[in-house]
Amino acid sequence: MKFNLILIFFIFFSNISVGQELKFEKIVSLDNPWGSTFVNKNEILLTEVGGKIKLVDINSKEIKIINHNLNFKEYGQGGLLDIIYQNNNVWISYTEKRGGWKTSTSIAKGLFNNKKIKFKNIFQANPPIDSVYHFGSRLAIKDDYLFASAGERGKGMIAQDASKHPGSIIRIHLDGSIPKDNPKFLNKKNWLPEIYQIGVRNPQGLTLSPFDGKIYISNHGAKGGDWFGEVKKGENYGWKILGWGGKNYNGTKIGPKWKPGFTKAIKYWVPSIATSAITIYKGNEFQEWNGHALITSLKDKSLRKINFSDPSNIQEDIIFKNKIGRIRDIQVHPITGKLFFLSQKGLWIVEKK
Repeated sequence: MKFNLILIFFIFFSNISVGQELKFEKIVSLDNPWGSTFVNKNEILLTEVGGKIKLVDINSKEIKIINHNLNFKEYGQGGLLDIIYQNNNVWISYTEKRGGWKTSTSIAKGLFNNKKIKFKNIFQANPPIDSVYHFGSRLAIKDDYLFASAGERGKGMIAQDASKHPGSIIRIHLDGSIPKDNPKFLNKKNWLPEIYQIGVRNPQGLTLSPFDGKIYISNHGAKGGDWFGEVKKGENYGWKILGWGGKNYNGTKIGPKWKPGFTKAIKYWVPSIATSAITIYKGNEFQEWNGHALITSLKDKSLRKINFSDPSNIQEDIIFKNKIGRIRDIQVHPITGKLFFLSQKGLWIVEKK
């Protein structure tokens, strides 16, 4: 018995790899932030679910509130969601009012201005739905393409209906126009033109790898079945035919973890850790992590590092846990490689001691 307890202790603590070597500093306090993006080496642009867009100077800790014209609705899990900056343009995903109680995961674009940004919609997930659940949504840019994740709004099998946007990965051009090589124009005639992949539930992590140029995603399962995987054109992750190892919240089974004909994730978590944002690390602060995936979690309040260079030997380390609360977003400083996190109550910097 004593030997077993020692073994369990060793396995648990040996899996928390470098937590004791990190320095945690809260830069500013925030109210339920969701998405963040570097504007330059000193400033982070971020969203709060309740409707505010803020510009934070990470050195002086000054906060500027940027006005906007978004027709948003804070509704359950919805509100202002992800935000991304590039070449003086800003893209934002948000919960849009669509009449009555109906809302959609929508995307708007505007020119950056540190006082007010005038946004114009370039995408709306249709149909609008009366639901407080599963909006997604993350954004990633690759060349002239904007990738976005749209949650299935708690409607399950809608994620298998490619004539509707909820439960899918979207690919459009940066101006909102539709790429001519999207699946609809190749071999998926019944798909909506913006849809790139289907069968996701509530994907809150999406990122471009600076190493292989691929788009990667993280996704909430139900009661278990979170996963990390690759976005693949014209494919299907299987929700709600597949359960990814999880169950319905009432305890009933959903479906198998995986079966042929569906995209297989790189890594699954059962029980759920409530995966949120992800990034493929590239930087100088933690050079030994270059090329590894960093996965943040809400329920588990942890940062996970995934070495997925060998698909037959996926290696996971818990970098830290229960240090900054529920983690919503992660960014890598473009110069130093230090890590910046949005927790439920603030913006944090994490670096080596």
